[in-house]
Amino acid sequence: MSKHKKAAPQQHEEISGVERLSLRVSSMINHPLAQTQRWVTIHRLDMDGEAEWEEVMGLLAETPELDLTFNDDGSVTVRWELQANEERDDFFAGRDREEEAEKEAAPF
Repeated sequence: MSKHKKAAPQQHEEISGVERLSLRVSSMINHPLAQTQRWVTIHRLDMDGEAEWEEVMGLLAETPELDLTFNDDGSVTVRWELQANEERDDFFAGRDREEEAEKEAAPF
C-alpha cells in the first residue's frame, strides 16, 4: 500500500439562489446577441425557487432602463433602448461589446 498524502479538501463557497439567478440573468443580458437585438427572454429553471425568481424579477422591474414583459409561459422578456451615450455608428461598426459588458455592472 502506498502512502499518499490526501490533499486538503477544497472549500468552496455556495452561492445563494438569488446570486446564481442574478449571474445567469446578467450573463444573458450582456450576451453579444442580446446587446445587438436589445432584448432577451429569460425562462425560469427548475432550480430557480419562487422567492428567488420574484426577487430578481422585482429588481429588474425597478430598473428604469428596462422594460419587462411577463409572458403566458412564465418567461420574462427584458427589453432596453440604445443608450444616448452609445453612438449608433460605433455600435454597428462592431465595437467590442463583451469588453463593455465586463466594465459595466449589472443593474441588480
